[in-house]
Amino acid sequence: MDLAGKVAIVTGGGAGIGRAAAIALAGAGAATVVADIDQQAAEAVAAEIVGQGGSALGLVVDVSRSVDVGTMAAAAVDSYGGIDLLYNNAAIQTYGSVTELEEPAWDRLFAVNVKGIYLCSRICIPLMRSRGGGAIVNAASIQGLATQKRVAAYAASKGAVISLTRSMALDYASDGIRVNCICPGSVDTPMLRKNAAAQGDAEAVLAMWGSVHPIGRIAQPAEIARLVVFLMSDDASFITGASYVIDGGLTAAFVQG
Repeated sequence: MDLAGKVAIVTGGGAGIGRAAAIALAGAGAATVVADIDQQAAEAVAAEIVGQGGSALGLVVDVSRSVDVGTMAAAAVDSYGGIDLLYNNAAIQTYGSVTELEEPAWDRLFAVNVKGIYLCSRICIPLMRSRGGGAIVNAASIQGLATQKRVAAYAASKGAVISLTRSMALDYASDGIRVNCICPGSVDTPMLRKNAAAQGDAEAVLAMWGSVHPIGRIAQPAEIARLVVFLMSDDASFITGASYVIDGGLTAAFVQG
């Protein structure tokens, strides 16, 4: 999976799956723009990549703001000459049913999880087209395929990402731009750990959640990152419009008990 000479953008790249993906893309040879709403986190990941001999730039970006997204794309072009790869990873999660969620919380979640993909793709696709093509991976979730109680906004947003991925894949296939999405199960990220801590002892809760997966544990971010790199590489040259489930068998099983 050689990405030498490619330029990649990773949104939400300061932590969790985004951090792992940025490091993995850089390890495969891509110059990597690490974008995150947390400037220190983005710069720290970029510094880590540079320290390992890679090329990276850390930027503070709110993907729901077109001004921020435009600045991000311009920085990639100024620093590296263009954009070839885009991992739309930035996302937030808010718990609640539709009667529990306040309108601002619903709007903010969709602004990041769905509008963010629209804005980033809208500005990056013409730049990819000018370089003869590219690859986009969108972060969906198994919550977009099968859900649980009190995650109405998050589940709805991830279902939207899956549908948007298919539409984008059809719209830009003739431009040599492939678009796929990934649907992870539970992954050991700061966001998951925060949710676990809210329910009691974080390690015990994470172990319980892991036991629900047939493989017997939750995923590590690097395991998800390897799929992202594959889908962006020429090894996946005939893959577009696909939703890749990577959930330790969770959605393959009936709920027991």
